[in-house]
Amino acid sequence: METQQFTYDNSIVKAFLYATIAFGLVGFLLGLTAALMLFYPELPEFLFGTDDTTIKSLASGNIQGLINTQGALGFGRIRMLHTSAVIFAFVCNSFFCGAYYSMQRLLKTRMYSDTLSWIHFWTWQIMIISVVITFLMGINTSKEYAEHEWPIDILITISWVIFGINMFGTIAKRRVRHLYVAIWFYIGTWIAVAMLHIFNNLEVPLSFTSWKSYSIYAGTKDALVQWWYGHNAVAFVLTTPVLGLMYYFLPKAADRPVFSYKLSIIHFWSLIFVYLWAGPHHLQYTSLPAWAQAVGTGFSIMLIAPSWGGMLNGLLTLRGAWDKVRENPILKFFVVAVTCYGMATFEGPLLATKSLNKIGHYTDWVIGHVHIGALGWNGFMAFGIVYYLIPVMWRTKLYSVKLANWHFWLGTLGIIFYAVPMYISGFTQGLMWKQFNPDGTLVWKNWLDTVTAIIPYYKLRFLGGIFYLSGAILMVVNVIKTIKAGSFQKNVPAEAPALAQIGSRRKEGEGVHLWIERTPRLMAILAFITIAIGGLVEIIPTLTLKQSVPTITSVKPYSPLELEGRDLYIREGCNACHSQMIRPFRDEIVRFEGKNGQYSKAGEFIYDRPFLWGSKRTGPDLHREGGRNPDSWHFKHMYNPRITSAGSIMPRFPWLITNKLDKKQMVDKMKLMKNYFDVPYTKSQIDSANQWANHQAEGIVKRIYAEATDVKQQVEKDRIAKGNSFVPLEQREIVAMIAYLQRLGTDIKTTQIQTASAE
Repeated sequence: METQQFTYDNSIVKAFLYATIAFGLVGFLLGLTAALMLFYPELPEFLFGTDDTTIKSLASGNIQGLINTQGALGFGRIRMLHTSAVIFAFVCNSFFCGAYYSMQRLLKTRMYSDTLSWIHFWTWQIMIISVVITFLMGINTSKEYAEHEWPIDILITISWVIFGINMFGTIAKRRVRHLYVAIWFYIGTWIAVAMLHIFNNLEVPLSFTSWKSYSIYAGTKDALVQWWYGHNAVAFVLTTPVLGLMYYFLPKAADRPVFSYKLSIIHFWSLIFVYLWAGPHHLQYTSLPAWAQAVGTGFSIMLIAPSWGGMLNGLLTLRGAWDKVRENPILKFFVVAVTCYGMATFEGPLLATKSLNKIGHYTDWVIGHVHIGALGWNGFMAFGIVYYLIPVMWRTKLYSVKLANWHFWLGTLGIIFYAVPMYISGFTQGLMWKQFNPDGTLVWKNWLDTVTAIIPYYKLRFLGGIFYLSGAILMVVNVIKTIKAGSFQKNVPAEAPALAQIGSRRKEGEGVHLWIERTPRLMAILAFITIAIGGLVEIIPTLTLKQSVPTITSVKPYSPLELEGRDLYIREGCNACHSQMIRPFRDEIVRFEGKNGQYSKAGEFIYDRPFLWGSKRTGPDLHREGGRNPDSWHFKHMYNPRITSAGSIMPRFPWLITNKLDKKQMVDKMKLMKNYFDVPYTKSQIDSANQWANHQAEGIVKRIYAEATDVKQQVEKDRIAKGNSFVPLEQREIVAMIAYLQRLGTDIKTTQIQTASAE
């Protein structure tokens, strides 16, 4: 057969490579900033200004500079920006970089369309920049790993579809009969991410000129869909695509074939089947139906087998080549990456068991677990790929093997100094929260006792971050020096015989999987079915059966002012530190019960779009916050938490005190809730929304003035000083925030819960 000549496109690989390095540094720096703020919450005051004389400031010495930031450097916003930067900017760009390089060589063809390649690149980078801008402005949905608002969700969808068209088009014009295992993982990744992203981000915009939207799911149903997405974002953004890269780059770097073809088959199909069922393990002991929790636990434990199958297939590929690991820093990164993958995928199922989940959930243990995967598995795989590609694409040797080794050891040290303190911190939190005296009272009644106990571990975690970032900076130096010494090859000449047409039917004597491998359409269909089964079984019954969330008659919709306050709570990212879910444990009921003595019920969340159960308790749970503290306490707590809670690591929110509440869309929000989600607002309530909000605000301000004369005096001074530009306290954002916080958990008044028929 005649040999065909063609070229591989390295320019698109280079673009994604540069994006990986740049956004990797950004993501690490944001993580380091968030880590610093957990033991130095005064960082924004130091940078922008403060009225606290005990804190040094780079600014002029008043708090107006901090107010002018409007919370752009608030912990809640930095934290979601960090996670999004690492997932969508660093890991996804590294995947695209490796995929565009490996696909062309595995399929013996140039990408289907250079134009689509570049459209994909630029739409993805524009999406990332849009995320940075909107998150810093407080525009977010609060849904973990999916905080982007609806226009950005659409842009992600467009970019992902373009990538899919390009990938499947490239597969269609391949010159290789059978698809290699890495391509299987790319196909599975594309299908799963498309499904997860679309279904989790179904939302109704307030208007097509507004960034604000509300999830079509509410409360318990929203929680199930979100963690079906959230867990599988870890599965199909942080795991399966990187496994595809592992199956290509590790054997290439080691110059060895993959250990076991059969194990690759078992690994792929079992992994994509089991993963989709495991999401509910993030919601153990919550208001999620018990059957869903049990299914999540069962399938999470099953995940150990396929995950470790992949880990062993990677490590055993190095049989007979371990001497190369000593000399080759690329293999060092890959070995630690695969080992961290094995550690994280063993620990995850253990944390999914109810025995460990009741101690580990909401603690830093989970943070340590996640970062073993993010720093070790994702980060080290990306570093190894960068070190592999740079010399190959620039046709030269790596500038310094010694620098690469320094990067490896600094990164490894960073992982250890990050994870170990977080494990100790998590154990400390989980055990302190649950400890009782013989008389039945909590040993550690004050939440700040547990916070101050773990501050040293936060400092060690920060040190680990410095090590990790320092290693990445050494990589940048090494990359720049290597590029300067080499010559980039934009188009790489290659040749291969054309692929003969033999039909898609299975041939006599042909193995079933060999047949599937040479029929990409069949593989894609089977992968979709395999992936979709778990989601269909768990989510459809919960979404369609009213009986899954019994209605509690005393639970009423939020008032218009409370609805505005809830949106402010989301804007500031408060759910990054506070949960709103009291689990049915004696210690949580005693600690958080307020006046009601009730753990959280599913029926209490039917008007919550989105749900706000949280995944980490840096601060206490707020689901029974209503009535626990006076309005003036909340006012002062938001202005400066250290006034009301000495030793608090909560950031300040002074702009809430000064900002005028924008109520232009308040009525539209109520109409949307009624028209799209059947929230039982009456026409008279909607028509009188402004009067309703004003009346509630006046009551809150009246109580603040009665409880705190110093606040009243300060507001009066402010009124005199500003004259006509003065905004009455009743019209400021802080009042809406207080209205929302004081509403939380107050609908249940007695120990007897009446439920209405779900018919």
